[in-house]
Amino acid sequence: MIGTAIGGTIIIKDYMGGGACPSKATIKGKTVIITGANTGIGKETALELAKRGGKIILACRDMNKCEEAAKEIRGKTLSHNVFAKHLDLASLKSVSEFAQKINEEEPHVDILINNAAIMRCPYWTTDDGFEMQFGVNHLGHFLLTNLLLEKLKNSGHSRIINVSSLAHIAGEIDFDDLNWVKKKYDTKAAYCRSKLANVLFTKELARRLEGTGVTANSLHPGVAATELGRHTGMHKSKFSSTALGPLFWLLVKTPKKAAQPSIYLAVAEEMEGISGKYFDGLKEKQPAPKAEDEQTARMLWEKSSELVHLKDTLAIPVCEQNQICK
Repeated sequence: MIGTAIGGTIIIKDYMGGGACPSKATIKGKTVIITGANTGIGKETALELAKRGGKIILACRDMNKCEEAAKEIRGKTLSHNVFAKHLDLASLKSVSEFAQKINEEEPHVDILINNAAIMRCPYWTTDDGFEMQFGVNHLGHFLLTNLLLEKLKNSGHSRIINVSSLAHIAGEIDFDDLNWVKKKYDTKAAYCRSKLANVLFTKELARRLEGTGVTANSLHPGVAATELGRHTGMHKSKFSSTALGPLFWLLVKTPKKAAQPSIYLAVAEEMEGISGKYFDGLKEKQPAPKAEDEQTARMLWEKSSELVHLKDTLAIPVCEQNQICK
């Protein structure tokens, strides 16, 4: 009976963790940028893509942790093509400087994985005065992606992957109060808003990229045991860590398991040409209806462009379907 119980628990744990990326494709010769890759899901994604032969650029705020992660990945994969570069998504200046270096130094960028995030932090603001979760999770990645678009387009069939969350379902975009200055700050609602912005951004980006050969998709990686939840009460509660510990162990994914959707969207042959979709784990799913509202997606793009001072010359053209954009 004990053996059956243990075996059943392991089976449930494996099921809840989701499957592994089914594709065995390699990416030798391709350049991959992963934000927030010094820990958690981003680090596991970087490790696997390095194993598959890619040139991996870990883009992180904390350079000490970033260098340590890059060194560890190089040691495990015996790959010399793993690099650490500074990127602070809470600073538009840092994002611009990072993108400029990439555009100057890298012949091509084939895969961009916007993975970094901050969740349910106190009311903090970025260097540019934006509410931290919206500023880092959405605006930083919005600017980074736009500044790298020409490089991505010129690299051929490039892929952009935005790591969102199931939390987008509870998100609301309040264009009149994106920085939470008119109403009391709600740390959970702010996180959900930023994750909804990720999906809306992906939808509008994919629309604008039609005909370029570049695809954009978003995903929910699942609930994972990472540092992302360090600002939540669960990490500080003795009750959560003791009484609910076994349940969390059963239901929460390991970072390696949670990295599989990002890996899948980055390498799978069957994902070639697929764009504007939302994935829950390894399966395409319909996002919340509000995440598919084209008018909201376009308004968010325009507002985001204004907030990050994106020059009109950098805005990518909207192409008709099946038309090749130059």
